[in-house]
Amino acid sequence: MKYRSTRGKAEGYSASMAVLQGLAPDGGLFVPDCFPKLPCSPEQMKGMPYQEIALLVLKQFLDDYTEEELRGCIACAYDDKFDTEEIAPIVKKGDTWYLELFHGATIAFKDMALSILPHLMVTAARKNNCKNDIVILTATSGDTGKAAMAGFADVPGTKIIVFYPKDGVSPFQERQMRTQKGANTYVVGIEGNFDDAQTRVKEMFADAQLAKKLAAKGLQFSSANSINIGRLVPQVAYYVAAYVRLLERGALCPGESVNVTVPTGNFGNILAAYYAKQMGLPIGKLVCASNENKVLYDFFATGCYNKNRPFTVTSSPSMDILVSSNLERLLYEMCGRDAEADCAYMRSLSEQGSYTVTPQMREKIADFAGFYADEARTAEQICRVYEKTSYVIDPHTAVAAAAADDYRKQSGDDALMLVVSTASPCKFSASVLHALGEQTDGMGDLEMVDCLAEKTGLAIPQAVEEVRRAKILHSRVCDRDAMKQTVCEILGV
Repeated sequence: MKYRSTRGKAEGYSASMAVLQGLAPDGGLFVPDCFPKLPCSPEQMKGMPYQEIALLVLKQFLDDYTEEELRGCIACAYDDKFDTEEIAPIVKKGDTWYLELFHGATIAFKDMALSILPHLMVTAARKNNCKNDIVILTATSGDTGKAAMAGFADVPGTKIIVFYPKDGVSPFQERQMRTQKGANTYVVGIEGNFDDAQTRVKEMFADAQLAKKLAAKGLQFSSANSINIGRLVPQVAYYVAAYVRLLERGALCPGESVNVTVPTGNFGNILAAYYAKQMGLPIGKLVCASNENKVLYDFFATGCYNKNRPFTVTSSPSMDILVSSNLERLLYEMCGRDAEADCAYMRSLSEQGSYTVTPQMREKIADFAGFYADEARTAEQICRVYEKTSYVIDPHTAVAAAAADDYRKQSGDDALMLVVSTASPCKFSASVLHALGEQTDGMGDLEMVDCLAEKTGLAIPQAVEEVRRAKILHSRVCDRDAMKQTVCEILGV
């Protein structure tokens, strides 16, 4: 398996080099030169633990890693840091199945991939005789930052710098990041939004002069964002595992199609479901759920991607994104893998803030459907699901649950629907309590978690207790235009 850039100038990278590089030198994203097929049917995977299913998937994409290396990475990632015996369990509440991806160390779905990425990256560095220390440079809309730092904390040969929008994450998310331990971890709040942070991170990756300065210090950049193929591929595994679990529970017959609804911001999570479908997993419709920053909803409805719109801070901050970086990988497939066309679209997005695809390209993504929920609908969905099933969901999951309901009503499609639940409601306790009619005036973020647990009987995850006891260790803040200078100060270059 070789990896190439969506923008065409980087071809012939091995999987391990693509993981190590993070972003292609031309600014494009690495994609596999073809989609591998599942080595056996989901029916044949019944009874396998999550780790074995993950191995089957990762072997197809990361084929220059030995099986022993992959087993080692998987064993380090998917262990007792998850608070349920089953990694990524599925639960049925009412007429909907939920795929719970929030049982890791930071109680968000990012743990599923960021638990393994550091091990894949360190292994890749060793395989490719990399002498430099790896500097993980990442922008986060809330969850990636903490999950990445937890994964890379004190990993030899690495440093990690995370930028987050100072006023664009939940109080609990910010507290998680600012209490992160590890001598190699750095957290910086920026005066700006996530798109500002991500744009400037990408600019630093493409900065040849900065790369030279880093190299002189024995350093090189890589990424823990879902732009890194080593972050995306492990996400494919949980869709395969979920289908196998549905078979085991008798909810599906072998070969029967399942629809998937994913709360979507940067597009990596739903793209992983698309990759699983390309591997042969029987997925029907891919429902892309957006909040009020509905740039993806508009794209699927009209074929026009337009970031020229007001940015809204919502109760689902991990989806408060106007530039969905991973969409470029889908766009590349829509273009028929025409790198020049992809470059033209990306140039239009950069220079004009928008692009419009052709009707023929839209036909290639007919498996996708876009829906969105505004703030009122999100709160209503949290309340409705709790009143009907006693199940507590966070705002991101609520957006997806609302989108799933709307899709079923509008389409009449009665295939089994799997809603991807991406975060513990404890991370967004204020929003959940407000949706349930509770007043939170004067409460701190951890007091609100206690209130939510008392009201609903929700078990408080160990991750919350750890944050409760932790000291604030990070206090850097900078303007969005001072991010490069801040990185240079941190690294001494």
